[in-house]
Amino acid sequence: MKTTREHLNIIDAYHQRGSYRAAARAGGTTDKTVKRAVERHQGGGPWFRRPRPPTKNTDAVLAIVAKKVEASDGRISAKRLMPVGKGCRLHRLGAQPAARWRR
Repeated sequence: MKTTREHLNIIDAYHQRGSYRAAARAGGTTDKTVKRAVERHQGGGPWFRRPRPPTKNTDAVLAIVAKKVEASDGRISAKRLMPVGKGCRLHRLGAQPAARWRR
């Protein structure tokens, strides 16, 4: 990952030298990286790629767990949610809807 300062140096080198390869040699990187940085700069985008927000394995079953918690009036245990041996993972997942149910 390049820092903001490195991206600015790459863009300045491109504007001074006029080609991706010359800017890459001056910046100590590849011409492909220079091209990406310049195109992002011209497009008004950020200096760096933003990482995707992490997804959890349990996001897919959150609605099902909420329904089961509601049906049991908040008394269902993690063992009953997934009896296949993954109860420890679903303990926290079942705790959130149960806490909302108790309020």
